[in-house]
Amino acid sequence: RLVSTVQATMATVSGIMVVLNCKDVVYDRHWLAVEYIWVLVPYMTYDIYVMYLCHWHKSRERGVAEKKHSLPSVRSFLLQERLMVTHHLFILVVLTPVTQHFRGELGDFFVGCIFIAELSTPFVSLGKILMQLKMQDTLLHKVNGILILVTFFLCRILIFPFMYAAYARQ
Repeated sequence: RLVSTVQATMATVSGIMVVLNCKDVVYDRHWLAVEYIWVLVPYMTYDIYVMYLCHWHKSRERGVAEKKHSLPSVRSFLLQERLMVTHHLFILVVLTPVTQHFRGELGDFFVGCIFIAELSTPFVSLGKILMQLKMQDTLLHKVNGILILVTFFLCRILIFPFMYAAYARQ
């Protein structure tokens, strides 16, 4: 959870810097829009692996996983976590080539906006930590839940009308 929080914070800060420095949403360039991808790629790869390890260890605790890693345990992981794995693979296989090659030198502003979408991740991580600590009934958990909703809505949903409006204004 700590690594996810650090990565999300770095992505958000990078995104804010890109957005604030790109006055022309189509043609302005910012080095972070290109270079931060090379932090994101190893992180996404690492995160898939860590999700698998967590799945495998939890399965072993329940007595349903083999002692060694195997194809059935990988298959079980892929079935149980297919949405998150698909999300990560989409970023690695589709978005990375788009941001690095196919868009040419256009749209750094929009790449920055996508980085900002990570703002909700630290709150999601904190929520999972609080649940592991059995602190679901605390004020901190409730406030964190509100922060998840607000940041998710602002940075993963309203970011798209914001991008369209910025493009339309230009």
